[in-house]
Amino acid sequence: MDHQVRAGESDDIIRTVDLVKQYPGMDGRALDGLNLAVRRGEIFGLLGPNGAGKTTFAGVLTTRVVPTSGSAFIAGIDVARHPALVKQISGIVSQQNTLDRQLNVRENLYFHGRLFGIAAKESRRRADELLERFSLAKWAEQSVYALSGGMAQRLMVARAIFHNPAVLFLDEPTAGLDPQSRLALWDLLGQLNQAGQTVMLTTHYMEEADQLCDRVAILDRGQVLALDTPENLKKLVGADTLVNVKVADQAERFATVVDAGLEGVVATRVNGNSLTIETRGADRLVPRIVALAEASKIDVLDLSVAQPSLETVFINLTGKELRES
Repeated sequence: MDHQVRAGESDDIIRTVDLVKQYPGMDGRALDGLNLAVRRGEIFGLLGPNGAGKTTFAGVLTTRVVPTSGSAFIAGIDVARHPALVKQISGIVSQQNTLDRQLNVRENLYFHGRLFGIAAKESRRRADELLERFSLAKWAEQSVYALSGGMAQRLMVARAIFHNPAVLFLDEPTAGLDPQSRLALWDLLGQLNQAGQTVMLTTHYMEEADQLCDRVAILDRGQVLALDTPENLKKLVGADTLVNVKVADQAERFATVVDAGLEGVVATRVNGNSLTIETRGADRLVPRIVALAEASKIDVLDLSVAQPSLETVFINLTGKELRES
């Protein structure tokens, strides 16, 4: 078959060619000619603000969205030509809680296995094994209403990998979770990946992509702006230190002062009464900035120092905050 030939061409588990999605009445394209390849066994992140095209892209790959043009392949299988086959080899965890409220915790796993053609005895065995592995065993007979947000998310991940999918798709998996639950899910995903599971993660949390992903594609307006490891993407900034300064007023004037008087400045950005300074070198950086402010009669209200992040990369590429819609 065609997809069998393609499957042997490379070690890419996902590949798209000139993928386009144009929604009726939409100004611009949700996906604008995307060409991406995801390697087997990696955690691949799609990072961008709401409306960047992340969810649409995941929707195409999971057969929920029909592309306007272009092609997408999973394990060499053409998604548009063989959607039923693609569903058999995909695991999906969406933003919404999709657990069956009519079933208890164990039954949500057991019947998922039966739906995928797994024998009753094996489905029971796998359900109990996953409940233990995901620390949900003592809630096996409970209604899913008894689960916290983090527990429900773990159950949805367990259900998604129940049939040993080639790719696990996660769409904003930690949205709405508390910090402890978010960290627990990160740890769980890391364990799955170490066991060989390929994961495709869509998120607008830059720290999530930084912590979890082997490679990250930064999307905006349906296009890939940059694609590399988190470390290499952060090197694109060209600075090794960020200083965020909040002043009482005259932030624009202070930016001009900093550009002219502070050695090693790569860029400055003003947002209201706050100023972000990107610099090379951090030697006595804070005292030098404070001295410039005092000499210019500008009141500094707050000052913090950080390293460049994926959010810094995104702002430099797009000129807007990562979390803007």
